[in-house]
Amino acid sequence: MQDHQTGGCLCGKVRFTTTGPLREVIFCHCSQCRRQSGLYFAATSVSADCLALEGAGNITWFAASGFAKRGFCGTCGSILFWKPNDEPRYAILAGAFDHPETLHPGHHICTEGRPEFYQINDGLPQYLGDGPGVTTAAG
Repeated sequence: MQDHQTGGCLCGKVRFTTTGPLREVIFCHCSQCRRQSGLYFAATSVSADCLALEGAGNITWFAASGFAKRGFCGTCGSILFWKPNDEPRYAILAGAFDHPETLHPGHHICTEGRPEFYQINDGLPQYLGDGPGVTTAAG
C-alpha cells in the first residue's frame, strides 16, 4: 500500500493527504455507521500526525457518542472521517480517496448490527463486535 495518498469530498472544499502507512480497510456494520452512511462504513486509518487537511474549516464534526466523533463536509455532506476521542488517529472513508483501488480489505466488524437484507460473502473474517485491534463505541 502506498505511503502517500490523497482524497477529499465530493465538492472539493475538503482535501487531505496521508503520508504514513494506512491500515487495511475495515467494514463496520454498527447502527451508527448504518444510519450515517445508509449501509456500512468502509474505512482505513492513519496516525493523526500523518494526515494533512486542506479546508478543515469546512468539516462539520458530530459527536455521535462519548467515544468518537464523525467528520463530514459541511457543504456537500460527504462522509470523510471517524475520530476516536482518546486516540491520535483518524479513520478515513475508503471512498474518499482519489485512488481507493490501492487500499486492501481487512475484515468486518459489528456484524451483529447488519440488517438482514444483505449478506457478507466476500470471505473476509467477520466479528460480531469489535475486531482485533479495533475498539468502537459499539464494542
